[in-house]
Amino acid sequence: MLALTTFGGPQAHLAHFHKVLVTKRKYLSEDELMELNSLCQMLPGPASTQTLTAIGFKIGGPNLAYLTLLVWVLPAVIVMTTAAILMSSIQSKNLSIEFTRFIQPMAVGFVSYGAYIISIKTVSTKTGIALMIASGVLSYFFQTPIVFPIILLGAGLLTALKYKKQPKQEKKKINIRWSNFILWASVLVFAATLGGITKALPVKLFENFYRNGSLVFGGGQVLVPLLYTEFVDADLEGGDVNKATKLKTKLKKQYTPKPYHHPTSHDEFLSGYALAQALPGPVFSFSSYIGALSMRDYGLGGEILGALMSAAGIFLPGTFMIFFVIRFWDSMKNYRGVRASLEGITAASAGLVAASAIILFQPLENTFLNFFVTIATFSLLVFTKVPSTVIIVGGLILGIIIK
Repeated sequence: MLALTTFGGPQAHLAHFHKVLVTKRKYLSEDELMELNSLCQMLPGPASTQTLTAIGFKIGGPNLAYLTLLVWVLPAVIVMTTAAILMSSIQSKNLSIEFTRFIQPMAVGFVSYGAYIISIKTVSTKTGIALMIASGVLSYFFQTPIVFPIILLGAGLLTALKYKKQPKQEKKKINIRWSNFILWASVLVFAATLGGITKALPVKLFENFYRNGSLVFGGGQVLVPLLYTEFVDADLEGGDVNKATKLKTKLKKQYTPKPYHHPTSHDEFLSGYALAQALPGPVFSFSSYIGALSMRDYGLGGEILGALMSAAGIFLPGTFMIFFVIRFWDSMKNYRGVRASLEGITAASAGLVAASAIILFQPLENTFLNFFVTIATFSLLVFTKVPSTVIIVGGLILGIIIK
């Protein structure tokens, strides 16, 4: 259900997770959800995907965690792969997704609801309120990926100074199991080596996305400029500002792909990204779209292989990293300083979510309908028990009716 109904990116996903996994299913407590989400935001990779995977691990171990990952990413990956196949088969660069135009303001409503819920239920001290506001302001004015883990770590260190207020607990020896960290590093080295030796495009795609998934903080929106540079701009020469126009002109004349690199056009890239934004589930599923288009010269089987290799490459490194950290996280919480730091980390998370709501709304047109949809979505979530699915379907129907 979450894979089919959670629109709006990682911040909006958190609100859905809270509603379904904490309030409705009671799989874990609110504090546990916030701890896991904050922990995942400090690691590279897709934060919401890592959070869900960590919940699966906490409840049922590695097998349930991998199954959770598969179920969560599969619907969006299938849709994005299908979109790429259709794009290449009909050579269309102008897919119409006008009926989804209210999904963005609705996503802002979901993000705002997430910030509201987190702040009223987890931020209760003056220090927490101050850190929440400071984190929101800093993340608004410094919108770079590295800022997120820095803010979370900084806020955690500040409240860690209040460790004496925490009750003493019996300390357990922290037993760090390095197997998943070694697995993460080994796969990275092996993929790079194998790609360099074989020059096989599927392997090089896997290595490319695995490397990006190991370095990206801040979610799918941060991944996009990296992919644009590698798969749209990388084949262009010169410093012309209008690179996209140059690429389109080059494609129109006659495009001969390099043996191991097939960039997409500017229009193809943006159409795919718009579709990924309009879909529920992880925005990182956009990788499967790029992977399929990169192997369009190899037929349907090649496109599917490219999509699967790219999706595996982007999602696996974050999964290996959260498996590595979560195994000793509970032992670390027995230390008073670590427990005290959670106050700051949680408050900072609330500030980041609140700032993201403002950031997401700014690019939207300042129309009455956009304001109305955002406020109506927030109000329905706060004051009614209308399911998220019904709200989303209503927004899609509104987009079809209103021309």
